[in-house]
Amino acid sequence: MSADISATLEPTAELDRLGDEIAELSAHPDAATARLLDLIREFDARSGWNTGFRSCAHWLSWRVGLDRGAARERVRVARALATLPRLAQALARGELSYAKVRALTRVATPETEERLLAIGQAGTADHVERIVRGWRCVDRQAETKETTRRHRSRALHVYQEEDGMVVVRGRLEPEVGAVLVQALTAAREALYQAARTASSVSDPINKNVPAETFPADVWGAPHVSAEMPSMAQQQADALALVAETALHRAESIPASRASAIRSSSTSTCRCWPIRTPPASPSSRKARTFRPKRPGAWRAMRAAW
Repeated sequence: MSADISATLEPTAELDRLGDEIAELSAHPDAATARLLDLIREFDARSGWNTGFRSCAHWLSWRVGLDRGAARERVRVARALATLPRLAQALARGELSYAKVRALTRVATPETEERLLAIGQAGTADHVERIVRGWRCVDRQAETKETTRRHRSRALHVYQEEDGMVVVRGRLEPEVGAVLVQALTAAREALYQAARTASSVSDPINKNVPAETFPADVWGAPHVSAEMPSMAQQQADALALVAETALHRAESIPASRASAIRSSSTSTCRCWPIRTPPASPSSRKARTFRPKRPGAWRAMRAAW
């Protein structure tokens, strides 16, 4: 009886030894892959591929012989691991395979890295792939809800105070806000580039310039001030120029483009048809409108 047990244990121990050796050797390519990804990330950051190739992936495909898709994945994973040190260390130690890390880096962030690392260590590669697919679906749904919430919260309030000044306050979607910032920057540059140039020549320390050096179309009125306005005042002047330019070009905007501007970026918002107002003295005046500062308007168009 004992001889039978001994005969059974010996093959089992041998198989366990073979299994351990397989696992150990399998970890070596993963550790080498971790080092390879580090090199790819550094090579990509230093633009070592920029010797006639379109990207680092194209260079890898040529130099190493990788498939174009596999090369793009290597570069993507290498970049992602720069902000995911736990996953990078697990790959370098052979605790996670490259297949798992490749899947996890599609959804991992510094905040979720630890949770996803535990999932990768506990499950198979197929299990990790399924979890990542579900995770991405949830992320897309959350992103859609957040986009809808931000779109609905957009608003712009314009009202007049007792002293006659007009107050503008609002909330814009990030993309629209970025466009507004660029437009204000272009308008501000068009308005004050000549003033800054004259200021730097006349008085580079105090930025005070004789009034006669400022052209009328820069300030909106001849010689309003001998000092450069503050940034807030420049922004206000830039907004006025943007409004004047938009009013001047309103008649040239095609109806299809105007409808697209008015339409919603989500399916939950109703698109109202554009109605052409009847001709009136005020509308005729709008059609013949010209900015009060033609020189600044031309400069702004050139800046855009």
